[in-house]
Amino acid sequence: MDEKQFRQAMGKFATGVTVITTSDGKDIHGMTANAFMSVSLDPKLVVISVNNRAQMYEKIQQTKTYAVSILNETQSDISMHFAKQKQLDRSVEFEQLNGLPVIKDALAFITCDLEEAFKAGDHTLFLGRVTGIKINEKKKKPLTYFEGNYGTILSFD
Repeated sequence: MDEKQFRQAMGKFATGVTVITTSDGKDIHGMTANAFMSVSLDPKLVVISVNNRAQMYEKIQQTKTYAVSILNETQSDISMHFAKQKQLDRSVEFEQLNGLPVIKDALAFITCDLEEAFKAGDHTLFLGRVTGIKINEKKKKPLTYFEGNYGTILSFD
């Protein structure tokens, strides 16, 4: 199997879309990620996967904190901006949760302190202990990603 075939197979798994953020006290740093999941309820733990060559890799190692913003169906341009695929014609609006920047109007925000980091091939898995959660009460659908394209779910109750 080659890299292209592997990527193609992984693209068959529909995911939600998040933006991972942190701040070094001067600047806000962010990246788009769909490699995010909950790990444990007690204690509350989540994990993100970051390429070892990405700027975010060093920023999380430095700050020992990160936030996850779960994007809504109208935020594909924000995802593309943080994936370095598109320049926005406006600035990204942030809110603050526990001193960390989060994407305004996202479905939910989660802040984390870095618990552990695990090297896994060309990525590192950052296990975060959840320090804060905020849920946006506006009824919006999640932004999804499938076969290299953005979408959303058709309906939910």
